[in-house]
Amino acid sequence: MANDIKKLFLNELRRRYGSVRKLDKSQSLFEIVNSSIRIYIRYSRVHRGFAMFYGLRYEDLIQLEGYPSLICFLWDNQAEPLFIPYSDYEEVFQTSSPASDGQYKAKIFLEDDGTELYLARSGRFNIEGNFGWNNLDMLTDSSNLKNIPELSHSQIQTLLGAIGKYKGFDIWIPSNDRNKLDWTLSNRFDCCNILPFGFEEVKKILQEVDVIWIQRGSNQIRALFEVEHSTPIYSGLLRFNDIHLVAPDLKPRFSVVSNDTRRSLFVRQLNRPTFQSSGLNELCTFLEYVNVFGWHSRIKPI
Repeated sequence: MANDIKKLFLNELRRRYGSVRKLDKSQSLFEIVNSSIRIYIRYSRVHRGFAMFYGLRYEDLIQLEGYPSLICFLWDNQAEPLFIPYSDYEEVFQTSSPASDGQYKAKIFLEDDGTELYLARSGRFNIEGNFGWNNLDMLTDSSNLKNIPELSHSQIQTLLGAIGKYKGFDIWIPSNDRNKLDWTLSNRFDCCNILPFGFEEVKKILQEVDVIWIQRGSNQIRALFEVEHSTPIYSGLLRFNDIHLVAPDLKPRFSVVSNDTRRSLFVRQLNRPTFQSSGLNELCTFLEYVNVFGWHSRIKPI
């Protein structure tokens, strides 16, 4: 099955972009001929809980450095290929070590509130915006990046609220921030005026979280987002840590949202002993601005 999935992907890759060649010393590394784009193909079957498990060989990742490169994750019955730009995670790999077999261990989780990539000893990263061939198109034509605007803190809150609303959640945004939302980016949506019952111990902390997704018709909090536009990432992690420690049964999706230049800072801060001890390092996700924009563009109603 793995070879069949890989063969189908390579055939479609050739149809769209022309000749493709395999790189030496690897069965999984390919380069689009007449370009310098390299693609690292990984496959997993779907396990219980809609999770996929992958090994990323250190020797293969080294061959991606210095090139416009993508890691392509494939699995059975996948609607669209998943492309992860290697440059976005290069420093993450450089600041961690592979397992004893020379591989970085990766997992992908298909969740109702977003697809996530987990890299062992590094953290969780929201990758919902990385589905589809358009991610490879953007790499082949960097001018497309001009279509992604510079986004402010309030605009990111607007997009995250809209994504949650499109996915059927109720939305909490702090009352002081609501008049700053940018309705040129999305359809208007209503925000909850009160938080769910049952979280009195952390109510004051929850009220300050930038965006919260709440399961409609229940008191279940599904996701919390802290947008760290200019504030220290550490402050958002501390807020999440307080919530996690006081209400460990809550178990929502924790996401720090920032620009790509702060990804490595997120990894360093999240791996501080205090967050390892509490277990937050296994729960918290990094979500990049461009990913938010792509996620919103992909699911917004036409």
